[in-house]
Amino acid sequence: MGKTLREAAKDRILILDGAMGTMIQQYKLEEEDFRGYRYRKTPGMMKGNNDMLNITRPDVVTDIHRKYLRAGADIISTNTFSSQRISQADYHLEESAREMALLGVQLARKAADEFSTEEKPRFVAASVGPTNKTCSMSPDVSNPATRDITYAQLYDAYLEQIAAFEEGGADAILIETVFDTLNAKAAIDATMEVERRSGRQMPIMLSITVSDLAGRTLSGQTLDAVLASVSSYPLFSVGLNCSFGADQMKPFLEELARRAPYYISAYPNAGLPNSLGQYDQTAETMAPLIKDFVDEGLVNIIGGCCGTTDEFIAKYVPIVENAKPHVPQPKPQTMWLSGLELLDVTPDVRFVNVGERCNVAGSRKFLRLIKEKSYDEAVSIARKQVADGALVIDVNMDDGLLDARQEMVTFL
Repeated sequence: MGKTLREAAKDRILILDGAMGTMIQQYKLEEEDFRGYRYRKTPGMMKGNNDMLNITRPDVVTDIHRKYLRAGADIISTNTFSSQRISQADYHLEESAREMALLGVQLARKAADEFSTEEKPRFVAASVGPTNKTCSMSPDVSNPATRDITYAQLYDAYLEQIAAFEEGGADAILIETVFDTLNAKAAIDATMEVERRSGRQMPIMLSITVSDLAGRTLSGQTLDAVLASVSSYPLFSVGLNCSFGADQMKPFLEELARRAPYYISAYPNAGLPNSLGQYDQTAETMAPLIKDFVDEGLVNIIGGCCGTTDEFIAKYVPIVENAKPHVPQPKPQTMWLSGLELLDVTPDVRFVNVGERCNVAGSRKFLRLIKEKSYDEAVSIARKQVADGALVIDVNMDDGLLDARQEMVTFL
């Protein structure tokens, strides 16, 4: 039996594959290819729903996996980025979501096993996308408390998807393109529940996407704050994907490598998209940038995101040969708390101020505002405490005349 993914990562830098969508575009598929006979009467347009190709054109998906494996990828990611009910609801295919997930892993598993040898085992990372919903942000500018989806709904959808991944024989779970940490936590929690039920451990890979050059996710967190948010989980790796090209990604990768007690992954886009939405960087121009990641000891896993193909992956093979993998940082001994920024309670932080005025039992004004549903003014009390130096806000809604659970959710 060959090495496990954990064992392989100790010895060398591993190569992840490149983009799935970019490769699919090369096959010039039409609406009929996506639909097949089975979905010929399903309403709406199906072209672009790449995950359904696991059912209707498995030959295309398998061919792409084989191209990446021939190019030298150690890890191939499944064509399952949107294989859960929430994303598939847009296509009226909720009932096919689990089948897409299962077949996606089985296709990748079969291809990886064909290419695996004792010296070079190949691994399958089951791709989990963030969905098109967010747990942390309101879609309604006039009501910050509105949400399109709850954590529980997202967890249930991920649980069904990841249970299919376990059944199909995935080596790892790749929770990628993370723009909302709460969405990611739902996927991590679902993975850990599947592990508990099945008795099989699947390394959890987390890959974040930053939305701007300030280095924050779409939901507003810094990378340090994201690390704090997930610091209680037994992660295998954290990293970055999508967002930028390799050169713009590098400073954020350095930030992760300085602090994270996990293996580090990086799979950037082929540069920034041009005015037509195309990616201009070639395998030849991107390879030296990836080499910088390797030479500076920043990474354990490298690959490609939007715009990359098997040509890119082939260029990475000589780069990682005999290269030393990144050594993860030791686990923090201090308490990490996460808001939009990290609060690292080091010995230098002599005194942690806790703001106590967002407490219905201790502030008559706050209780009145909550009863009156004057949430904006109630939040201004929290804001003032932060401005006055509070590092932590204590929130208490425990009052007999309040629906404490609902008020807590709304206020937070």
